[in-house]
Amino acid sequence: MLDVRRLRLLRELAIRGTLAEVASALNQSPSSVSQQLAQLEREVGVELLRKVGRRVHLTPQAELLVEHTTAVLERLELAESELAQSFTTATGVVRLAVFQSAALALMPRALTLLAREHPQLRVEMTQREPETALTETWARDFDLVIAEQYPGHAAPRHPELDRVRLTGDAISLAVAPSSAIRSIADAASSAWVMEPRGAASRHWAEQACRQAGFEPDVRFETADLQAQIRLIESGNAVALLPDLVWTERSRSVTLLPLDGDPHRTIFTSARQATVRSPGIVAVRDALTRTAESLAG
Repeated sequence: MLDVRRLRLLRELAIRGTLAEVASALNQSPSSVSQQLAQLEREVGVELLRKVGRRVHLTPQAELLVEHTTAVLERLELAESELAQSFTTATGVVRLAVFQSAALALMPRALTLLAREHPQLRVEMTQREPETALTETWARDFDLVIAEQYPGHAAPRHPELDRVRLTGDAISLAVAPSSAIRSIADAASSAWVMEPRGAASRHWAEQACRQAGFEPDVRFETADLQAQIRLIESGNAVALLPDLVWTERSRSVTLLPLDGDPHRTIFTSARQATVRSPGIVAVRDALTRTAESLAG
């Protein structure tokens, strides 16, 4: 009988690429991971890993085992979810990944609702960039993710994850109150603040500038939207900001509409095997009610 724990290590290696990353994700030492994978090789009687330079590559036989392991883990997770559904209350832990503006705008109210209505449910929240968080949720680092999708920019798709729309918000050009800028074209010679390269918001903002006929002078990079706002308020930068940033705070900058009225979509994703578990259902319900109350 194959050991599911060792099979999971093999799958983790296929996802993460190195023994060190597997060890870090599972809070084990690299030597322990290596020993368990060597034991798995002895159990199956075939070579599973080949060393290429400083990395290890999976053999075709290992890839076959990974495919079956994914199915096994999904069935086990489905069993846990169905077992949890047999109880009348949401209990246990939901590990939630969320990007900054959603954490600021949605999570305080949602967590208050959950504490009142589901006191036995523990929600652990970690801030992550949406693109990374979707992959990490697929890899089982998180149970639920709040992610975003910009117009014309598709967020990554993973076959094991569902996708449920939560809300949406408009994107505007934010400039200092004293600024003479009245359109994105007027900001061609301005200093810009954007999120670091690789973020969907950064890619979308650069494309919006290029469509307006110029390459933005990105002088400041930060994923902290509060820092972006301070740079805009002080007249040191302009930026493209989503409306969710202004939830329960006064608008301290001038917001200018963009041609085409672009809107960002905010959604949640969970693994298909867990979507009916009481914890996931409870968190999604709290988030939905919070988003509806803010929209109203």
